[in-house]
Amino acid sequence: MTAPHVSFEFFPPRSVEASFRLHETVQSLAPLNPDFVSVTYGAGGTTRRLTHEAVSAIHRTTDLKVAAHLTCVDATRDETLEIARGYAAEGVTDIVALRGDPPKGATRFEPHPQGFADSCELVAALRETGDFTIRVGAYPDRHPEASSDTADVEWLKRKFEAGADAAITQFFFEAETFFRFRDACAKVGIDKPILPGILPIEHWAGTKRFAERCGTKVPAWLDDAFEKAARDGREEILAIAVATELCSELISGGVEHLHFYTLNKPHLTHDICRALGVTPDTRLQDVA
Repeated sequence: MTAPHVSFEFFPPRSVEASFRLHETVQSLAPLNPDFVSVTYGAGGTTRRLTHEAVSAIHRTTDLKVAAHLTCVDATRDETLEIARGYAAEGVTDIVALRGDPPKGATRFEPHPQGFADSCELVAALRETGDFTIRVGAYPDRHPEASSDTADVEWLKRKFEAGADAAITQFFFEAETFFRFRDACAKVGIDKPILPGILPIEHWAGTKRFAERCGTKVPAWLDDAFEKAARDGREEILAIAVATELCSELISGGVEHLHFYTLNKPHLTHDICRALGVTPDTRLQDVA
């Protein structure tokens, strides 16, 4: 099995302790030579400044290509594009363009009166600048707000037509989920890269709640497996085995690039990558 290309997603830190954890995560995973790393936005744009600071720090202190998440939430078009121009001025030319989750307490997304209505408008405006490689979100399982079973594919096609270069999927638990989505995308003419998002399972109960909120289907066999593993204290062994098997099936099905949601806790991601043949480059051990 040929080792895949990889990329990693980080959270912006909200405290001094979290800043050290992010630094340690970057230090641990950088030697695996990712194609890029990304830094998320909080729900409702709550970490806008923290995201910018984390992106800038990684860009300034490492050789990693870093992608900044950018959303449409609670900002005018001018404010959003000013953030993007600031990134471009710093030399950060990769953006993950998302509509964004509603602010805390809101039940649905409401565009700012002078803001972007959706991710397609944001992508089109970023493409017009000519400054960025643009990645967008994709949903192999039906998004909770999707109007039909085909809506997620239709929306992704619109994002690519607006100028996106690639997509990163929400996490999922079975390879067949991704393959069905990939086939559906191909049927409507989508031929741009779609990177599967992989979430190493550190705490099953929390992961299960998160999956239910974002519409990711939880297989009964996986729920049962973690219930049994918890009784024997084998959750971490199971988590590595499950993720490695999922990734291996994806690679066997033609996937060349895996995107890992690290949650700023690198050890599971690191172990899974090693199991897949992604070995550290010793020249990159000291990146910051």
